[in-house]
Amino acid sequence: MVYHMVMARREVLVQLDDELVTKLDAVARTRGVSRSELLRRGALAVLEADDLTAADAALQRAYRQQPQDPLLVHAAQRMAAETTPPW
Repeated sequence: MVYHMVMARREVLVQLDDELVTKLDAVARTRGVSRSELLRRGALAVLEADDLTAADAALQRAYRQQPQDPLLVHAAQRMAAETTPPW
């Protein structure tokens, strides 16, 4: 979840090798943002991916605890087959 409001920021020291910094700077220039902004976006992407992975794992656990009714699965498959465009 990304919010577009100004929040207090903390400076964090991160050690990167020269090659990585050069690549990050090139990407930042291409996107028209600062290196800091690019790294912020990267950090947010990692956190979002982690949240999605956790949500997926929770959903899988829930289905293992209470599997879908086979009759509902069959009905959904039949409806999907009947409504799928013929292309």
